[in-house]
Amino acid sequence: MSTHRPTRLRRLAPLVLLSVLLAGCDDAAEQQEQAPTPQVRVEMVQVQPLAISTELSGRILAPRTAEVRARVAGVVLKRVYREGSDVKQGQVLFLIDPAPFKADHDSARATLAKAEATRYQARLQAQRYSQLVDDKAVSRQEYDNARAALLQADAEVAEAKAALERARLNLGYATVTAPISGRIGRALVTEGALVGQNETTPLATIQQLDPIHADVSQSTRELNALRRALRAGELSQVGEGQAKATLIQDDGSAYPLAGKLLFSDISVDPSTNQITLRSEFPNPDLDLLPGSYVRVRLEQAVQPKGISVPQRAILRDSAGVPKVLVVDAQARISERQIVLGSAQGDRWIVSEGLAAGERVVVEGLQHVKAGDQVQVESSQGELPIVQHNGQ
Repeated sequence: MSTHRPTRLRRLAPLVLLSVLLAGCDDAAEQQEQAPTPQVRVEMVQVQPLAISTELSGRILAPRTAEVRARVAGVVLKRVYREGSDVKQGQVLFLIDPAPFKADHDSARATLAKAEATRYQARLQAQRYSQLVDDKAVSRQEYDNARAALLQADAEVAEAKAALERARLNLGYATVTAPISGRIGRALVTEGALVGQNETTPLATIQQLDPIHADVSQSTRELNALRRALRAGELSQVGEGQAKATLIQDDGSAYPLAGKLLFSDISVDPSTNQITLRSEFPNPDLDLLPGSYVRVRLEQAVQPKGISVPQRAILRDSAGVPKVLVVDAQARISERQIVLGSAQGDRWIVSEGLAAGERVVVEGLQHVKAGDQVQVESSQGELPIVQHNGQ
């Protein structure tokens, strides 16, 4: 008995091994059949008006800049304003020694009084001679001389009045005031400085900062492409003054206050082949300062029947061709090659490849491939609506 048992065991071993392998295959097949269907989140493609925006670079500029200058020669007695403060139009900024201008004003006033006295005497003489000439008591020549003296006296009075007005203006210019309202910079002169000697000396600079302008440049190639699309009816025009402008700050965040496009320049810079576009932004807290480099996103047109998808839904093949995953009516995945337009925030405008009502996978792309059966979860309610004209 003991001699035949090992032989029998050796004969049974392959059968046992085969049974174990078959049982393992059955378990694997059963686990594969029981694997959960992958879940994806989709967005329903919608056709709606889309604002076509362009991001351009430029500089912040003050709408109004005024150089405060000395209009008369004299010595600065006092700086009245505080450097870096906001000033109002007509506010006193500097005081120039008024003494010589006061003396000139008094002298001009005395000259006017003398001229008026001379005119009074000439008028009386002309009136007397007008009566005597009829009685032949004086000659016609004497009467004409009296009339000429009166006319000359009138001219001297007018000249004296003009000199008095000029002296009054010079006396007023000794008090330097702000020509515009805005923020004033540092003083360019100090007390005791002689200003206005043979030139109009700059004293300070005032800039208006609220609202403020942003001048950006766009190439004529881009502008011409936009115009061709407008003429072809592919896009509709957004009027100047109505086009929304968004300013992108240094850290990439959007400036919280929306601006508007004011106008496009009528000439092209020959050195850069670009045209200047000016937009305006509110600046109540003076966060935007002249000379700063900024980027501005301008809505220059509207695509009446536009389609857009989230950027996270875009896949690219080895050649860089964009595509998306689409879920059909049987909840099966298929690949779709598309043509992209411009990027609008976190979304891409799709020029070709998608139609209204189709479902595009926006989450779970890494877990599925073409031909897979999936469970669909809609994210339509969670997606931002692309707005037209900022409304």
